[in-house]
Amino acid sequence: MTQFTLVSAFVFILGTVFGSFFNVCIHRLPREEAVAWPPSRCPKCKKPIAWFDNIPLLSVFLLKGRCRHCGTRIAPRYFVVELITGIFYLWIWFYFGWTVKGFVSAILFSLLLIATVVDLEHQIIPDEISLGGLALGLVLSPILPSIHGETIWWHGLLASTIGALVGGGMIYATGVIGTFIFKKDAMGGGDVKLLAMLGAFLGWEKVVVTYLLAPILALPLGLFLKFVRRAEVIAYGPFLSLAGWMCFLWGDQFITWYFRGMMY
Repeated sequence: MTQFTLVSAFVFILGTVFGSFFNVCIHRLPREEAVAWPPSRCPKCKKPIAWFDNIPLLSVFLLKGRCRHCGTRIAPRYFVVELITGIFYLWIWFYFGWTVKGFVSAILFSLLLIATVVDLEHQIIPDEISLGGLALGLVLSPILPSIHGETIWWHGLLASTIGALVGGGMIYATGVIGTFIFKKDAMGGGDVKLLAMLGAFLGWEKVVVTYLLAPILALPLGLFLKFVRRAEVIAYGPFLSLAGWMCFLWGDQFITWYFRGMMY
């Protein structure tokens, strides 16, 4: 095997290991349980899961999709999250290599993945992810100002702070206006914190693009859920997360394309 193949395998396996931990976060954070202790256990019978039953991806097949102790079916989400994390970590490494942007990309992707799955399952976004991610973005920005295309530490901090304020402020104002018009809550507090977190990583220009892009992404599925499935509550966090991830990767191209279109 070549060195490239070995490193690729390592990155993918590392991603699945992190994905296994993210599954713990996804299960426990909405229930306000500690993620570090106790060790992994079956949600049904509460029996501890041995290490050989907790191997990412493989254990689901070895256990035939059921708990060894009580036979409860293992939710497909566990396998899917591990697989997606492994694939995206590998893709991030291919795309960015061992760079600052790659490191930050992995962190942001991880936060957005957890937020997305929790919001889909529980219609909430844990503060540990949104506010914790906001704090992390503000801390990383002066240490790694290149996240925002800057070289001076306080320029990075300023870009992050303004981005957080613009992101949170825009969606908060949208919620206030929507509540006034529709006479019911139009935007959850978790979405406000999530867009503020994204602003801390993206800066104000890209978070504005995220704010504008998210409803476009949400519209087709939102209409289907509203009028076909008659859903009363539609999780908006996944669309903010997807738009934010796209803008983190290609936000500069989106902005260039937009202004170029304005000129013609």
